[in-house]
Amino acid sequence: MSLDEVQEVRAADSDVPEAQSQTPAPATARSRPGGWSALRPLLLRLHFYAGLLIAPLLFVAAATGLLYAGSWQAEKILYSDQLTVARVGDDTRALSAQVEAAKAAAPQGKVVSVWPAPEAEATTRVIMESPGLAEGETLTVFVDPYTAEVRGQLTTAGDALPLRAWLSEFHSNLQLGEFGRNYSELAASWLWVVALGGLVLWIGRRRKRGAELVLPDRKATGRRKTLSWHGTVGLWAAAGLVALSATGLTWSKYAGENIGELQDSLGGATPSVSAKLSAGAGSDGSDEHAGHVMTEGMEMPPPAPTADIGIDRAVEAARAAGVTEYLQVTLPAKGKGYVVKEKDKQVPVHLDAVAVDPADGRVMDELRFADYPLLAQLTRFGIDLHMGLTFGLANQLALAALAVAVMFMVFWGYRMWWLRRPTKELRLSAGRAQPRGAWRKLPVTLVLPLAAVTAVVGWFIPLLGITLVAFLAVDVLLGFVAARRAEAAV
Repeated sequence: MSLDEVQEVRAADSDVPEAQSQTPAPATARSRPGGWSALRPLLLRLHFYAGLLIAPLLFVAAATGLLYAGSWQAEKILYSDQLTVARVGDDTRALSAQVEAAKAAAPQGKVVSVWPAPEAEATTRVIMESPGLAEGETLTVFVDPYTAEVRGQLTTAGDALPLRAWLSEFHSNLQLGEFGRNYSELAASWLWVVALGGLVLWIGRRRKRGAELVLPDRKATGRRKTLSWHGTVGLWAAAGLVALSATGLTWSKYAGENIGELQDSLGGATPSVSAKLSAGAGSDGSDEHAGHVMTEGMEMPPPAPTADIGIDRAVEAARAAGVTEYLQVTLPAKGKGYVVKEKDKQVPVHLDAVAVDPADGRVMDELRFADYPLLAQLTRFGIDLHMGLTFGLANQLALAALAVAVMFMVFWGYRMWWLRRPTKELRLSAGRAQPRGAWRKLPVTLVLPLAAVTAVVGWFIPLLGITLVAFLAVDVLLGFVAARRAEAAV
């Protein structure tokens, strides 16, 4: 790199005008001993390569996340016929009658759960297992609670209707199955590194006015203007991006397993209500030996209950126990009773649950969200924030804003890279990274802890560690090639 190019790069990387940057600085300013002056070149090089190589994945994740954030409102419009009733009535039909209407409309299905209408205008959802559906999919029949009229049927995944279910898969794996999940995990693994690294670099810059830290410099031009927008938007978005990265990793394949194991070891596993029927009591409570059999010395689990109080009485028992909001009723299966739980994840959350004995309506077990371990509560809040649930529309708008911010920052980052290219060269070229060897300038007291932390994080977040090693290997190889060319040119 020529002297002119070095001066150009230095001027472009500072808020000081280019003419002033060419003026020799005092010796005290040039030396500036300390950890930051040694660490900054390493952070610049890492941020440069991470932004350059991972940015396309971040852009795709942001674009698909933007679509997903809008899907909550889109499905209300697209599936309004299924989700809402034609007219709000005075009295609702019994849940059992609504279930029977759903069975008549979809006789091939087996009812596994029922979601009673949570609002006056909403329909009841009857969830069925049905032949021909993919793994994780169910058939949902929508029933008018006032008339028991079937309003429609849709293939669903959990609570997601077809549009949101497709966009959720598109965001997580680009509709490429397990292989595609690597893209989203790689993006989530690097997002927090890029966001925090950029934040530190932006805060640590020298600037003439303090306001330029939090607001774009409207007087700047060229690369400095682009950098100003890139930095200030990144500053405001950093906390949200780190939160998205952390919560996104909980769903990932490799890092997600490590996070789950760590959470369990710290006593933060998410509890669940027990609906298991007692093996010592029959399903009708009459014969203490009727609920189980012995086979070659092995005690078998109790059979499916023969006496059933019905879904209406089960819901009454749950309501009497304080489980009242946005209910989801799981029907009895072999050896298990009813599970009635709340599924309202908006603040204030309603996520209590009870298990009801189908023989007599007795509440066998109950679980309150307030009794969740703190880590389990935080995990629940984090995941729901990531999905746009916790604060409803406001949450979804915030997610959309973060997605747009990432897309613009990727664009600005590539634009700075291009503007930084040496314009005096005739061949096609682009901006250069911070020179190699920055780590050798770090004091040992900083190198050793930094290396240890990097190793631990790379092991805990495997795709981050693997790609970081790959970046270093490629960088070393390029440095070796450049050195050999320099030797040959002498």
